Amino acid sequence: MDIVIAGTGYVGLSNAVVLAQHHHVTAVDLSSQKVGLINRGISPIIDPEISDFLANKKLDLTATTNGDEAYASADVVIIATPTNYDEDSNFFDTTSVESVLDQLLAVNAGALIVIKSTVPVGFTQRLRDERPHARIVFSPEFLREGKALYDNLHPSRIVVGDTGSDGQLFADLLVEGALDEDVPVLLTDATEAEAIKLFANTFLAIRVAYFNELDTYAATHGLNTAQIIEGVGLDPRIGNHYNNPSFGYGGYCLPKDTKQLLANYQEVPQNLIQAVVSSNTTRKDFVAADVLSLQPSVVGVYRLVMKAGSDNFRESAIQGIMKRIKAKGIEVLVYEPELADEDFFNSEVIRDLDEFKRRSDVILTNRKTSELSDVTEKIYTRDIYERD
Repeated sequence: MDIVIAGTGYVGLSNAVVLAQHHHVTAVDLSSQKVGLINRGISPIIDPEISDFLANKKLDLTATTNGDEAYASADVVIIATPTNYDEDSNFFDTTSVESVLDQLLAVNAGALIVIKSTVPVGFTQRLRDERPHARIVFSPEFLREGKALYDNLHPSRIVVGDTGSDGQLFADLLVEGALDEDVPVLLTDATEAEAIKLFANTFLAIRVAYFNELDTYAATHGLNTAQIIEGVGLDPRIGNHYNNPSFGYGGYCLPKDTKQLLANYQEVPQNLIQAVVSSNTTRKDFVAADVLSLQPSVVGVYRLVMKAGSDNFRESAIQGIMKRIKAKGIEVLVYEPELADEDFFNSEVIRDLDEFKRRSDVILTNRKTSELSDVTEKIYTRDIYERD
């Protein structure tokens, strides 16, 4: 089968690798640099499994910037382009998805089109209504940054927003590429699949916010956070997982997905979704105030990335802490080897770790690391379990 994937971020590239184990896959991207890396067997994103598969596995995978040529002969086209949250419109910006869709339909009206980008509830049905002859389905992703291919090879579930033969065809492709047997498969209507994605990520955000508020309470009253979390988690209905306090939820998915779900609730009574979004802001306020109480002259920010094993700076919680501290007139230094610029929002970027340690009075790190083991007296973190 001839499969084309538009977009080579975490979602697009991990799906490309999974499907290229058994089918011819063409990855389309606007970046000639990313295309060149993929064609040389080098991953343009940080993901150990993707790097390993590109370098060492037999894959029928090529990359190109020529979308028209790739789309023309495709049996299946997966759209995995970015849909950032637009604060002005209070909605996902789906321009890139619709642009690819129209480009594709102009050269190939018969291909099965699978939207993997996260979209508002009701988006796929609108596309179907506007383009009644197109075969459009939505299939949400449940991937972790830095572990995207692993999560595709070992999926918790496969959800496809189409209950007919097209939905089954695409589900079968994903099952074929997975390494696990008996993967749960759920075929739903398109709008329900969109809701599953947003509600799943919002529940994860709720869990992050819950344990962060527990930690805020413990820190304010001088209590042992770890003991409280352990006691709470021993209830099997709660469990000892996804419970490590942090500076707040962040990254590419949770911030925008919670806001989008909140926007979809405009005419529906709700309290909890708004509370989660507000809680994340409150957590950053608390952490910044706690750091400022130490009266530092210079605060060092160790890494802007959301978490270990990721190269994504977008919406990382530590940036929110950084901005609050800078607003109080405190000098902030940034150690971020992945950043080419000399400054980040008017804060000096340092690539020499020893210099960074020496000049910082307090060092903020969302997660503990052995790189800072010699300056533990300077470290400020809410990390308990040394994991994400």
